[in-house]
Parts: sequence; structure tokens; C-alpha cells
Amino acid sequence: MRQYGNDVRPGAGTPAHRPGRVAHDRHWARDLHTSVCSSVALCGLLLLFDWGTGNLTWARGALWCTLGALLFLVLCPPRVCAGEGWLATRSLLRRRGVRTDLLVSVRVTDGVSRRLVLRDAFGGRLEIDPRVLVDNPGLWYRFEEDARTSAASGRLRCGASALRDLAGQVDRETALTVFRISGLGP
Repeated sequence: MRQYGNDVRPGAGTPAHRPGRVAHDRHWARDLHTSVCSSVALCGLLLLFDWGTGNLTWARGALWCTLGALLFLVLCPPRVCAGEGWLATRSLLRRRGVRTDLLVSVRVTDGVSRRLVLRDAFGGRLEIDPRVLVDNPGLWYRFEEDARTSAASGRLRCGASALRDLAGQVDRETALTVFRISGLGP
């Protein structure tokens, strides 16, 4: 076993296959805590209300607990991580990933919430909230480095403007954070 940074993988460790550091969403634990607290609070309030009115039965209690569990499933954030050449999300129900060094399409969809839709040369498709990349410089660095590789090799046929817009947003947020920390900003 060879160890490189935070990543431990078996093998000879030749430079061509040397894994880089894996970047994770720094805010995932906080978002998970918020989703757990919200679902427990809803379940607790519904149970408390039913108990206070005298209508609490086992069936209604099970219904309220199921409703709380469903709220947790809806609110539970996917865990986003990126390494050299890949970006992956893992939710409670599935795991998805794309090869970021082989991207063919990058789109930003607007709707109820903005989504970044990535497609790679192997048909892999991944949707993430672009805010995750903006809020996590480590993830953005890993993603941008590989997306540039895709663009330079000519594989990225659609989405160069979306990447530029996202890079501008990351730069603005980074500058605002630096100014805020240094006491120069709002």
C-alpha cells in the first residue's frame, strides 16, 4: 500500500496512476444536521400536537414518523467529492459520477433551483448544485483543472461559456470572502 495525501490505494504507485488529493464538500455535515433537525422537529411537533389534543394513536404516530422520514429523504444533501479526473455524488439511494477530464457537456439549468448538469464521454451524467462548487474552493479547483483539460483536448463541445460564468462567480465569492475576513468588506 502506498499513501498519497489523504488517499490510500493499493498498487505500484507509478506516476501515471498516482492519485491526487480528494476534495470533499466542507458544508455537507452542516447541511445534513439541518435536514435531520428539520425532520425530527416536524415529527416531534406533529406527535406533540396529536398528544395534546388526545388524538394520538399508534397509526397516527407511525404516519407522523413516516412523514418525518420522507422529509429527511427530500432534504438530505448528497455528498459531493472530487479527485483527479472525477467528480461524484453519493446520496442515500444512489451514487453517481462523471469523468471530469473527459467532459463533453456542461450546462446550467434554471428552474426552482439551479443545477449544473455534467456529461462525460462515457455517457455518465451528474447533476449538482453549482453553489457546492462556489462554496468549496477545493472542489472547484479539482473540477476546473479537469474541465480545462477537457476543453483543451477538444472534447468539451458544449458549456465553455457556462464554465466561464461559474468561474466568475467563484472568483467574486472568493474576493468577497477575502475582503470580509480582512475587514475591508461589508
